[in-house]
Amino acid sequence: MARTRIAGIGIYLPEKKVTNHDLAKVMDTTDEWIQERTGIQERRYGMKHHESTSTMGVEAAKKAMEHAGVGPQDIDFVIFATLSPDYFFPGCGVLLQRQLKLKDIGALDVRNQCSGFIYGLSVADQFIRSGMYKNILLVGAEFHSPGLDFSTRGRNVTVIFGDGAGAVVLQPANDDESLILSTHLHSNGEQAESLAYINPGCHGGVHLGTERFGYPDQEFGGAYLTQKMWENEDFYPNMDGQAVFKTAVVKFPEVIMEALNANGYQTSDLKMLIPHQANLRISQFVQKKLGLREDQVYNNIMRYGNTTAASIPIALCEAWQEGKIQKGDLVCLAAFGSGFTWGSALLKW
Repeated sequence: MARTRIAGIGIYLPEKKVTNHDLAKVMDTTDEWIQERTGIQERRYGMKHHESTSTMGVEAAKKAMEHAGVGPQDIDFVIFATLSPDYFFPGCGVLLQRQLKLKDIGALDVRNQCSGFIYGLSVADQFIRSGMYKNILLVGAEFHSPGLDFSTRGRNVTVIFGDGAGAVVLQPANDDESLILSTHLHSNGEQAESLAYINPGCHGGVHLGTERFGYPDQEFGGAYLTQKMWENEDFYPNMDGQAVFKTAVVKFPEVIMEALNANGYQTSDLKMLIPHQANLRISQFVQKKLGLREDQVYNNIMRYGNTTAASIPIALCEAWQEGKIQKGDLVCLAAFGSGFTWGSALLKW
């Protein structure tokens, strides 16, 4: 059975930097307040009406393909992970296929939010192992900024998220030094609403329709805005930060140790842990709980905020570019997010 390796990696980050001081101009917050709770200093925002989740994904994909030494004609499957697609449907996979002028290959969209890249990596690994595909393009991209609430009401969520994209090309491994060892996936929906975007877009045309045409809102089936939705502000992303934090600091270490134990390794064997960049305080807690040194955990949330499905490939690429991981190094990727879903992947770089 074939094994899988990351043959190429690339990232794209929008030019516009938005600092905590910039956010303090439009909402009741401060640089100190944001850094104390999240560790974030700035984030990137895409150019509205000029960039999108798929266009950012395309730019990252081009770099990953160049690094892998493959062209559009070589890619035989696409996996695109995002929570902020260009359209409600179709997904970004086919939009990327069109923009890159790929062959009429399969395109799979993954909606596992912060864990999306890990889930996509696991799926790609199984396809490579089975021999079904030989050049899989896996993209994680997010264009959060257009959907955020830039009032004081939305600050708990808005200050955290940024835009960006990362991509990898996955191929059969040609040696035992660079390969994916295992992936581990989990979910539990008991607290699904603790981190959710329940009714995106419903407060616009549909609410206007109920007023203009006089229909009772229940006649709209699943597409309506009730008074309760309005009062609960379900049309904005919402997060119970304490619930997320409490669960994340349990599940992150568990799934990291699951990957290490499955392959006979200990935390001391890790060259680098690259967590999804959820919150610097969560990463620091996990580092302490696992007894890892500071140089064993890579964080870049300070510069980019939480880019959700894009955060792991962006961090992985930067760690490699900075020379912090070398060929054959043991690297663990881990994510926890909305759903709740969480997962890990252990690999030799």
